[in-house]
Amino acid sequence: MRDIIQRTSLISSAIVVAIAIAVPSGSADAAIRCKKGYQLVSGNEIATPYCQDEYLAQVAREYGSPATGAKIRNNPNYKREVCRLVGRDIRVSTTCVDELPSSGRRF
Repeated sequence: MRDIIQRTSLISSAIVVAIAIAVPSGSADAAIRCKKGYQLVSGNEIATPYCQDEYLAQVAREYGSPATGAKIRNNPNYKREVCRLVGRDIRVSTTCVDELPSSGRRF
């Protein structure tokens, strides 16, 4: 009986190790990399909502707001608040263009 339990335990351990080796863990290479509101993809910078929200949060923190990218993405009203605070900053003006009241100009 003891041999069966030891074999079962050994087999279970081997399966766990095999799965851990086979399933890739989240690596830093798989993370989204942003640079000033643009996502870095194969050496190219692409404007993505994720990176723009992260950059908006970064700029807002420079103004003293405790903003986070996740909170901005998950709460449209919070994004409006943050845009009211920093949306006129040229670095994030395009990110906040839909969140700010119109300046009254027509194109």
